[in-house]
Amino acid sequence: MTDSSAFTAHNGFALPAQGLGTYNLRGESGADSVRQGIELGYRLIDTAFNYENEGAVGWGVAGAAVDPAELVITTKLAGRHHAADRARTALEESRFRLGVDQIDLVLIHWPNPSVDLYVEAWQALIDARERGLVRQIGVSNFLPEHLERIEQATGVRPVVNQIELHPHFPQQEALAYHREHGILTEAWSPIGRARDVLDEQAIVDIAAAHGATPVQTVLAWHRSRGVVSIPKAAHPAHQSQNLAANDVVLSPEEVERITALGRPDGRLFDADPRTHEEQ
Repeated sequence: MTDSSAFTAHNGFALPAQGLGTYNLRGESGADSVRQGIELGYRLIDTAFNYENEGAVGWGVAGAAVDPAELVITTKLAGRHHAADRARTALEESRFRLGVDQIDLVLIHWPNPSVDLYVEAWQALIDARERGLVRQIGVSNFLPEHLERIEQATGVRPVVNQIELHPHFPQQEALAYHREHGILTEAWSPIGRARDVLDEQAIVDIAAAHGATPVQTVLAWHRSRGVVSIPKAAHPAHQSQNLAANDVVLSPEEVERITALGRPDGRLFDADPRTHEEQ
């Protein structure tokens, strides 16, 4: 079941409402999971240099009975590669690992503000796009202050910002900022701490009202808010169940009820982009 809905960025670039997360999907089993997910209907596949599985993702893409031109393969530039020369080499390496001539979408994984090379990294992505190495460029875990700085420095606005976003951390201010500026929002860890989130009475009740699972209900909540979710699922049954969330339509009241579950301490770990550093 391919998700036919899409969200569109300021430049016309579009992403489906749900993608396949691949964190910890490695080796032959990881490649099989990616292949199966594509054949079940996923068209957005998310990986990163630091996931150490770009090769498995590439094999899964190559082995799938789907034209790669239909897919959007995303990877991310690691923190230790922000300097321009390192960024160029890392992007070339990612392309080789993925087995593609052009990477569909590359994101800066974290801003690493104490190192303060994220503007240089952003310019490196712009240069890679101009060389034809990359089709679209974006960021991950950037705050509005980071987004404004890279656009002011280069004149180029990201098409995507992938951030932590789930019912316990709904990110309403960030989402509003992205909407205003035509930046697509992607949610990593879209279910949050699964059991904590899925046992919430509001989610259990809404799921029952729709004949859906709690996971499907949370994924439908993301879609209703215009957020691209990228849940990880290794097994075909789970992948199919996640994709079936595209048939769940929540009312505005139900969306607000889930959003109200947000907590002041809702982050999954100490990953404030103002201070977090990724290697």
